[in-house]
Amino acid sequence: MAVTMADISHLRKMSGAGMMDCKKALEEANGDFEKAMEIIRKKGQAVAAKRSDREASEGCVLAAENGEYAAIVALKCETDFVAKNADFVALTKDILNIAMDKKPASKEELLALTLADGRSIQDHITDRSGITGEKMELGAFESVSGASTISYIHPGNKLATVVAFNQATIEHQMARDVAMQVAAMNPVAVRPDEVPQHIIDQELEIAKDKARQAGKPENLLDRIAQGSLQKYYKENTLLQQEFIKDAKISIEQYLQSANKELTVVSFKRVTLNVD
Repeated sequence: MAVTMADISHLRKMSGAGMMDCKKALEEANGDFEKAMEIIRKKGQAVAAKRSDREASEGCVLAAENGEYAAIVALKCETDFVAKNADFVALTKDILNIAMDKKPASKEELLALTLADGRSIQDHITDRSGITGEKMELGAFESVSGASTISYIHPGNKLATVVAFNQATIEHQMARDVAMQVAAMNPVAVRPDEVPQHIIDQELEIAKDKARQAGKPENLLDRIAQGSLQKYYKENTLLQQEFIKDAKISIEQYLQSANKELTVVSFKRVTLNVD
């Protein structure tokens, strides 16, 4: 059966595959669109299996907020060329939209959700892998909830943040400033009491070793280490960090300039770059 350009265009619209891949699939399927789609999908599965040990270090990171909920998704691939492809970015947006709508509890739960055609997100990622010939995976899914939220996507779609606040009313620019602070300064926690214990222990040991190498008396090491820990908190916990737009005040002071009770509930940061 002869394959027409109209048939190829129709299959391309259905699958997102390239013109030659669609032509070959239709020829192999004798013009049967369902069989041709299955051929394209099997190709995606084969590519995904073949390249499973490859590193997917590029990709697209997007975020969105809707009142009390905000989320980030990162769809990863092997090359920046594919990451900037319009269809790849569109798939990332579709995944984010489903996450915003369904609010899944985990990345695995998100992968199992279905897009408009009734097929799972995981299946769509596998299909896209077959079309591009690259390994693809959902690299990250993060979300926050609060009385209000904000999202920020850094230009280039390689870094995004979401932040939740304890109050429903917050000036948009102030919320955006905090999200940009998270992007730029990469804090480890909102406040000191949320820093993981293993990090605290590690920082104390590092401070003691430095003091010991500097010849400080053994009986002063704990006090010196505690001082260093306070400096660590100031540099690495969001509320204590110097505001990147005004180093004279902390993020906590910046928020309190609008409302004494205003604070950050939680934040998430996803990047494809090395911090």
